[in-house]
Amino acid sequence: MSNSIEEKIETLRAELRKHNHNYYVSDNPTISDYEFDLKLKELEALESKHPEYFSKNSPTQRVGGEITENFKNVTHTNRMYSLDNSYSQEDLYDWENRVKKNLGVEKLTYTCELKYDGASINLSYKNRKLVSAVTRGDGFKGDDVTANVKTIKSIPLLINDGFLNDFEIRGEIIIPLDGFNKMNAERLKNDEEAYRNPRNTASGSLKLKDSAEVAKRPLDCLLYQIVTDSTKYKSHFEILQEARKFGFKIPTEIVQCTSMQEVFAFIHKWNTDRFDLPYETDGIVIKVNNLHFQNELGFTSKSPRWAIAYKFKAEQVATKLLSIDYQIGRTGAVTPVANLEPVLLAGTVVKRASLHNADQIEKLDIRINDTVFVEKGGEIIPKIIAVDFTKRPKDSVKTEFLKNCPSCNSALVRKEGEAHHYCLNEFGCKPQIIGRIQHFISRKAMNIDGIGDETVELLYDADLILNYADLYDLTIADILPLERMAEKSAQNMIEGIEKSKQIPFEKVLFALGIRFVGATVSKKLAKHFKNIDALAQANFETLIAVDEIGERIANSILNFFSEPTSISILNRLKEKGLQFQIVEDDTSVSDKLNGMSFVVSGVFEKFSRNDLKKTIEENGGKNVGSLSKKTNFLIAGDKMGPAKKVKAETLGIKIISENEFINMIS
Repeated sequence: MSNSIEEKIETLRAELRKHNHNYYVSDNPTISDYEFDLKLKELEALESKHPEYFSKNSPTQRVGGEITENFKNVTHTNRMYSLDNSYSQEDLYDWENRVKKNLGVEKLTYTCELKYDGASINLSYKNRKLVSAVTRGDGFKGDDVTANVKTIKSIPLLINDGFLNDFEIRGEIIIPLDGFNKMNAERLKNDEEAYRNPRNTASGSLKLKDSAEVAKRPLDCLLYQIVTDSTKYKSHFEILQEARKFGFKIPTEIVQCTSMQEVFAFIHKWNTDRFDLPYETDGIVIKVNNLHFQNELGFTSKSPRWAIAYKFKAEQVATKLLSIDYQIGRTGAVTPVANLEPVLLAGTVVKRASLHNADQIEKLDIRINDTVFVEKGGEIIPKIIAVDFTKRPKDSVKTEFLKNCPSCNSALVRKEGEAHHYCLNEFGCKPQIIGRIQHFISRKAMNIDGIGDETVELLYDADLILNYADLYDLTIADILPLERMAEKSAQNMIEGIEKSKQIPFEKVLFALGIRFVGATVSKKLAKHFKNIDALAQANFETLIAVDEIGERIANSILNFFSEPTSISILNRLKEKGLQFQIVEDDTSVSDKLNGMSFVVSGVFEKFSRNDLKKTIEENGGKNVGSLSKKTNFLIAGDKMGPAKKVKAETLGIKIISENEFINMIS
């Protein structure tokens, strides 16, 4: 009896998964909604009566209901990189030439696919089951939104055998335009404010605490990349086509191209046809099709070398320039900002736009009361691209760039070779002080809960903090008198500050706000120098010897550690117990490769590429993305590109085999 019930439940689940796929992925339903609902109700009744056969991957679990109080921050197993952008045919030809040169080949096949405008997501499958869904975040870490993503019916919770067992698949969570318009119609009917655009609404939906609410929203997921160590599939196009057969929603617009002329034809087609799509898109993504070549090309510190995005020409509107403000950043850089007559642009109301620097104002001859053309650079940040001189007032006056800091009145300085003007009053200029503290507490840095940017300004105005070290002297009694500050909020702030003392060294280093030392550079410096004292004592030659540390970064680090005020603040942070040395991973096996850097290229018999790189690090070595004079070894596998071999020989880099590497660590 029990076997027949279990079989009935599994049969219904399989049927519903198939019909679900036909409806939400293939857009080809084979039964009516009524018939589907009857089968779903039958399954719900059986599962309710026989809880011993419960499965979290059942089609009945898509309605949500799980409550998430705090979204867990998860480290990506494989970093989620962003794409380099291009805006012209010349950019794409330059990219193609770089790729061919790196690979040492004359001909390549590409894939072209639409660049979907949504919220990036990484789905992880283990034993063919969906186990996690994590947002992009900063590329290194994202938020676990698995409970919410499971409510999206186009995402399979379980796939049939025959594809891959363990893999990651990436895509964009979107809201189709039809669904978005229906949501807004309902909100307006209920006298609620309409949502601004589908992308932000999709992103916000993923962070709703009640997954039952998420299930009510018309979310969809378009997938475009699979990350796996398997060598079963040879091309990007092939693996995506196969993924579609196993239930993943891979858009059918993807094509293979054998030349840039075919790529340009695809771009030309969709530059017009995109407006007929049921969802928003802002460009075309071009990828090297061969997966082995993708592995060979690897990544820069920010982007894959094997892919590039071609961005469609941004939407433009005309509006009036009312005035110009000057903003001071945490580094003292002065940015002129245009105040505009409000205008609707790409789904949002734009009131301000960056003017970048004095050169940009001079180049465009921008003046108060001009009619200007505004677009969203990369369809994100508004910028002024031109002036309508036919509408310029006769009494127009040429714009003179500000001479003194609008905050502290210090004379502004433009350094040789710099595009920006700077206020050099680093420790006496309010926007710089507040900006450094806001950077210090930010999520990518110290991630201090309970303090926002506005709170930092309140604390500064109340003379409670003048630098980020002062945060660690605050008490609840200090904070309570602040405007809109309750005892619980004050308690959360103090707890967040105390908890930040456990933040690892590389993030503390980033939080210090040393100019040009971003999150990636901080990681490299922390890993190389191990502690803050070693970094502080490093000279110029020592610094530029570190992989990817150039003269500009080295000089900035030297300037920071030569400033007495910086050292005084640093010493106070040390006394408060912040982490100023790297905590070595327990995964270390040996230090046999200490001080050695490696480039991995080709296909290997005894290791996957990822396992080989992991083994290098476990034995004290360092993986680098490309060959340079600082590289010690090139580990050459089968099918290594000839260009890499030539470059290694030219630079005098030793080329070793997989077995020779194994001998090094044995």
